[in-house]
Amino acid sequence: MIKIGGYNTLRVVKVVDFGVYLDGEERGEILLPNEYVPKNCFPDDFVKVFIYFDSDDRIIATTETPYVTVGEFAFMKVVAVTGVGAFLDWGLRKDLLVPFREQRQTMQEGRDYFVYAYFDDESDRIVATSKIEKYLDKVPAEYEVMREVEILVWRKTEIGYAVIINNAHTGLIYDDEIFKPLRVGQRMSGYIKKIREDGKIDVSLQKAGYDQIDSLADRIMVKLQDNAGVLDISDKTSPETIYGIFGCSKKNYKKALGLLLKTGKILVSDHEIKEK
Repeated sequence: MIKIGGYNTLRVVKVVDFGVYLDGEERGEILLPNEYVPKNCFPDDFVKVFIYFDSDDRIIATTETPYVTVGEFAFMKVVAVTGVGAFLDWGLRKDLLVPFREQRQTMQEGRDYFVYAYFDDESDRIVATSKIEKYLDKVPAEYEVMREVEILVWRKTEIGYAVIINNAHTGLIYDDEIFKPLRVGQRMSGYIKKIREDGKIDVSLQKAGYDQIDSLADRIMVKLQDNAGVLDISDKTSPETIYGIFGCSKKNYKKALGLLLKTGKILVSDHEIKEK
């Protein structure tokens, strides 16, 4: 079955002057316009395409990459507001509609909003909604602690940042565990820190445990060797500087220094560390 609003690998049925037609199964033949047709494309070749509707509500294919596919969350800009709703810049020729009934608050042109894209069976079209909570946490969270996940920064809270985990669940990164600037809409990797009894999920930007400290200690030694055995950072250096150099918290940096001191590999002063 064709995934409308998603990626499909389809067989080329025929080549015409203005593009190629792809086998759209139950949806019939689907046009891939010339500007998106790969070089040396012939009948019976297979092409990976994104399927959506053009401005005349006809099914069409493209090799462009949209900012969101059906079933995903994204942070997107309103480029127009009309009598039917707000239109989002989708990264495609046709903008993505958010009907008025699907707007948590009245959307304004030029502003960015968190939305969820879905296929509306009633209207047979792809639309988006800013009422995203109803699409989150629908299934139990079955994550292992310290499992790497994809996170999307959702919103700032009083104690940290709420994030969307693996396009399915909500989580929280606490302020005192954030050592770099975050922005709403940013995508990155994170780690499951804890799943609480009430089902809420704590997320960390760094992997905890001894493996991380060992790896960090190795990186400190490499950095020392690259700088003639001396670095002008110590356990007194600011957290921001430490994160900028090693991408870690000051707490973990001090743990790694402690490991290197214990094994007799370095000397530490108030202003620098040296390789022994």
